[in-house]
Amino acid sequence: MTSPISKPRSQGMTDSFGRKIDYLRLSVTDRCDFRCFYCMGDNVTFLPKPDVLSLEELDRLCGLFVDLGVRKLRLTGGEPLVRRGILTLISSLSRHLESGRLKEIALTTNGSQLAQMATALANLGVMRINVSLDTLRADRFTRITGKPRFAQVMEGIETALRAGISLKINTVALKGVNDDEFGDLIRFCHERQMDLTIIETMPMGGLLFDRPDVYLPLDTIREQLAESWSLLPSGHCSGGPARYFTVAETGGRIGFIAPMTHNFCDSCNRVRLSCTGILYTCLGRNDATNLRVSLRASQNNRPVLKAIREAIAQKPKGHDFGISRDVSHIPVERRMSVTGG
Repeated sequence: MTSPISKPRSQGMTDSFGRKIDYLRLSVTDRCDFRCFYCMGDNVTFLPKPDVLSLEELDRLCGLFVDLGVRKLRLTGGEPLVRRGILTLISSLSRHLESGRLKEIALTTNGSQLAQMATALANLGVMRINVSLDTLRADRFTRITGKPRFAQVMEGIETALRAGISLKINTVALKGVNDDEFGDLIRFCHERQMDLTIIETMPMGGLLFDRPDVYLPLDTIREQLAESWSLLPSGHCSGGPARYFTVAETGGRIGFIAPMTHNFCDSCNRVRLSCTGILYTCLGRNDATNLRVSLRASQNNRPVLKAIREAIAQKPKGHDFGISRDVSHIPVERRMSVTGG
């Protein structure tokens, strides 16, 4: 898989607010083998297959973003590892690692396929993976995800660690669901040299539950943790929006992603591309640019490159997220599974 018409590497992309855009999150599929109630739910309708880009088209678009200065690529979903041929795509993308034009290919997964695929991923250069895990209790896991696969995910985590992959656990904070487990999660992660990141739930998509009922501000969590743990500010940066602390008692790190209570937009360096070729310059906005049409219209990359540059120039200063019971407040329309968070 190669770009039909390549371009020399540019000086990079900078938006109108002076932010350098060098991080692409690519959703390779909207499909997932879990049904987490805050992300997808049971009543999901998947995208028509003709709208979904082929592996060759995804590869071509990634090459163009690398040409424009992207240095970090993260593959997301849905669940990226259920996309047929995903290892073939990663194998092709790894040429950008070998050339030095791409610094990192990372992955975000629910962990269900890691036991089978972790070694192959490591061999292809994927050395950093985020695993979404909201509980360490099997019964709660089934309640949250809709699937009784807790043991399968645990096996995947251990397999990935043995393969030498650096893992980080992402946990969505859910009031009344998992808010009594954060201490256990710290121990679980730090005993295995994994970072833990706790994330505020975000108002995306029309799902059948009341978000204000489960929304938990991370300031509250941090205050609760500080009663039992010593959280020391850390200068660590993973390239994303998390603010990190070192837990003195374990020596491990804990990160907090709080788009609702602590807006991180001023330092945003990322854009998101859906599996249908829709470019979102902000997770918390409905603005989008359709790259699929120009991509499929011609083997000439110039129209696609022009559309990307124009979208970056219009990247908004901040998101529109808000947690409210006011029915006039419309959250972001698309579900989290469309863009992968």
